[in-house]
Amino acid sequence: MREDELVAAIRRITGDGPGVVVGIGDDAAVLEPGSGEQVVTTDLLVQEVHFGTNVSARDLGMKAVAVNVSDIAAMGASPRWATLGLVIDPTADASWVVELVGGVKDACDEYALSLVGGDLSRGRSLTVSMTVGGEVAPGRAVLRSGARPGDRILVTGELGAAAGGLILEQRADASLLGSDWARELLRAQLRPVARVAEGLALAGGGATAMMDISDGLLLDLSRLCSASGVGARLDVDSVPVAGALLEFAGAAGVDALELALSGGEDYELLAAVPPGQAPVLAATFTERFGTGLLDIGEFVVGEGLCDAGGNALEPRGWDHLA
Repeated sequence: MREDELVAAIRRITGDGPGVVVGIGDDAAVLEPGSGEQVVTTDLLVQEVHFGTNVSARDLGMKAVAVNVSDIAAMGASPRWATLGLVIDPTADASWVVELVGGVKDACDEYALSLVGGDLSRGRSLTVSMTVGGEVAPGRAVLRSGARPGDRILVTGELGAAAGGLILEQRADASLLGSDWARELLRAQLRPVARVAEGLALAGGGATAMMDISDGLLLDLSRLCSASGVGARLDVDSVPVAGALLEFAGAAGVDALELALSGGEDYELLAAVPPGQAPVLAATFTERFGTGLLDIGEFVVGEGLCDAGGNALEPRGWDHLA
């Protein structure tokens, strides 16, 4: 299929959403202006770095959207539009690309996004680049730099499942793949969920700083601390380790807590919240969103991370350039 034919096929799959004046097919998209400030993010997924050859095109498309939307959610913003940049390696044909775009479309529908453009090219390494734009009320974006000593460290959901899913996928042990917990781990790795509604609730509930956990709790917490000029005392025993990961740990001999602390790709939200607001938010979170909000420590005067006993914690995690 020629480039123009493939672009036309992509446009038929995606269509135009609300607020799109000119979508896919012209030199650039034309969008109606929103009423708030614009929030924009970009993430790359590169074959043999972020995903293997056995990942389905549809799963890859859905994940490419979700990891970007997670960054929008971490700002306390709402996603609005997306563009797709795709480097196609020699093994991918037109049907594979159409399947990937189908996954992108499914995820865009889930997060109320309009796919408004992008670019296609041939290359040696399959690469998916998504750019997602969102909107937030003027002056209301929640940054990494606002945490204050005394704020509580809150985290949504459970941690470590995606890292466990990656190990499970790499081992390809048939004896482990048939269980419910194995399917849950693989789902966490292949189809992460961006916490958009939860991010809006945290922003509205007084969060002073926020980010998503893409590179591991310890590393991302250290980044938030550096941006805010504070330290953190982490109650390691309170870190919510995914139940499916605990099952996997027992069957395969992996360290569940270590994966929850530094495995990465959880895409849960890490937030600093004033101590008076933290229990109020946590009390209703599960009922409202179906996921927990746990208090796992405190931001303190100083720098670096330590556990509840004052022992230093190394900011371990995923380094994209290591």
